[in-house]
Amino acid sequence: MNQFDHHQSKITAMASGGGGVRRVRPLSSLILHLLIAFFLLQVMFQIAFVTADTSDISLIQRNLKGYRPLYDCKQCEDRKESNKKPEASEDDIDITATYTDASGAVRISTVKSKDLSSSWVWQHPNDENLHQLKDQAKEDSPPQTEESSGLPTDEHGSGEGAYQYEEAPINPVKHKRREMRQQRRELRTAELIKQNKDNDKLMQEAAIERSNQLNTSARGKYSIWRKDYENPNSDSTLKLMRDQVVMAKAYASIAKPKNELRLYDSLMKHIKDNQHAIGEATSDAELHRSALDRAKAMGHILSIAKDQLYDGALIARKLRAMLQSTEESIITLKRKSAFLIQLAAKTVPKPLHCLPLQLATDYFSQNLVKKETPNKGKLEDPSLYHYAIFSDNVLATSVVVNSTVLHAKEPEKHVFHIVTDRLNFAAMKMWFLFSSPAGAGIQVENIDDFKWLNSSYCSVLRQLESARIKEYYFKADHPSSLSDGNDNLKYRNPKYLSMLNHLRFYLPEVYPKLDKILFLDDDIVVQKDLTPLWSVDLRGMVNGAVETCKESFHRFDKYLNFSNPKISQNFDPNACGWAFGMNIFDLKEWKRRDITGIYHHWQDMNEERTLWKLGSLPPGLITFYNLTYPLDRDWHVLGLGYDPALNQTEIENAAVIHYNGNYKPWLDLAVTKYKSYWSKHVMLGNPYLQNCNINFD
Repeated sequence: MNQFDHHQSKITAMASGGGGVRRVRPLSSLILHLLIAFFLLQVMFQIAFVTADTSDISLIQRNLKGYRPLYDCKQCEDRKESNKKPEASEDDIDITATYTDASGAVRISTVKSKDLSSSWVWQHPNDENLHQLKDQAKEDSPPQTEESSGLPTDEHGSGEGAYQYEEAPINPVKHKRREMRQQRRELRTAELIKQNKDNDKLMQEAAIERSNQLNTSARGKYSIWRKDYENPNSDSTLKLMRDQVVMAKAYASIAKPKNELRLYDSLMKHIKDNQHAIGEATSDAELHRSALDRAKAMGHILSIAKDQLYDGALIARKLRAMLQSTEESIITLKRKSAFLIQLAAKTVPKPLHCLPLQLATDYFSQNLVKKETPNKGKLEDPSLYHYAIFSDNVLATSVVVNSTVLHAKEPEKHVFHIVTDRLNFAAMKMWFLFSSPAGAGIQVENIDDFKWLNSSYCSVLRQLESARIKEYYFKADHPSSLSDGNDNLKYRNPKYLSMLNHLRFYLPEVYPKLDKILFLDDDIVVQKDLTPLWSVDLRGMVNGAVETCKESFHRFDKYLNFSNPKISQNFDPNACGWAFGMNIFDLKEWKRRDITGIYHHWQDMNEERTLWKLGSLPPGLITFYNLTYPLDRDWHVLGLGYDPALNQTEIENAAVIHYNGNYKPWLDLAVTKYKSYWSKHVMLGNPYLQNCNINFD
């Protein structure tokens, strides 16, 4: 054993003393292990670069550049420098990116960092957390001196704090770009918030408007809160009791001929009891409290009657006879109902009858017969806007005049020519002497003062005075009486006997110095300025009117008898009808074409009432055939006197609304939801209306 081995064995023996062998590693071996650990650490950071996303790689690179291991040993530092491999540049870094394509599949792609734009920011994923920890440590620890500012290391320089981060300065251009981007985000956010608030406001306003326009007047009877809608069988007891009454009547009609008088009396008694319990009930909730007990008692007596009297064929015959009798009763009731509706439509209510009496009394008591019409100079001025109204209804005429003047842009240029009959002349005159709209011209005339309007000139007047027409209207057993149905009944209206209804065919004779005139019925309401109608080019036509044909409705075949060759050879059954009620007439063209002569010709041919029935519209369609210019529908909306399902928007947008039909707005028959359009133009503060208790609220 040489000397070296001898010393080595001593060292080994000394190390093994005290319970075990301890090897003392030479210094070169320790340094080798440290280098291996450092190399592994470098490999781990390289892997982090490859798998990190684009923003993380930049910060990791900056952190690696700032990595400065501290060595206590100069030899170790030299050896590290000799073994260190050249670092890859930023441009050579491969970036692996994971993304999802449009189809939803996961894709992996590799790009070079040199291919990225300068706007990409490199950031370590834990950078934010690291800065928070540093800031917390600075707050907890005392300020460091220049000597102690270095990171602590163990004796071999490989412990905690072996590397440090250095924050890279931010490019001013990038910093400015970030600020501008943030400003744009804030501005866009503010715009979106404002737009959202505006949209919410518009939606609220639209909802409020729809709720205001919602009409619930016709829906009350369908309310789900009514008792009879609490369950689907809400009227089961009522139906049962009605069926029991029917069967009891059938058995009673069998029991009496078979001399089952006791059973017959019992059935009749229970029929009366059930009918009394039913009363006018329309649901179980409205039945009398004893109804269920009476239904049970009726069921008991019916079971007895069935046991004694049931015969299938006999019961079937009795039920058929009862059904036929009921149908005949319904037909009779329908005729009576139609007659009563016509009667109610033609009867003047007591307050409206009071008004002309009060006016006429004051007219004669104040000796106003000789009082001249104000604004008399306007009556024949063709440069003004002239209206013709032929009516015997004072209140209705006042609404037409008031609504027209209210919407006129220049009321002083509008002149109203009112013609009435002898009975209502004084009342009409009195009303407009003291209730005339400011500025407008008003002329009231009596039709009996037109001496040229006599039976030798006027065909209709001659026919109305004939015995045949008087028989048609006043003879009880005439075919057009109540038993003949509704079609003829409506033509028995007294207005067809009045020349006021036919005076519209004599406009040039009534107003010889006028060039154009607007004819208005007394059951209309004006909602817009009508002045533009005088500027409408009628293109050589005489009559300007709104057509009423919709699909197959209101065409010529509805009003004329096309089975008569005189009609079928001269007119088209599919020709479109038009409306009287608001018509602009060119009186110059009227005279040139002799329209009144055409009217007389056809009236003479219809003396036997074979071409059309009574009324002014059928002869108007014939007289102005191919001489009527169609106006826009917004000028004139009809049907408020019979159709409760009209479009509300069309009504509100119309220049003139027309209550044609039986349900006039001044009657109780009026359609409730249409009544306000008319009643708001009634001068309820007028003392004459108050004295006669006229109120439409």
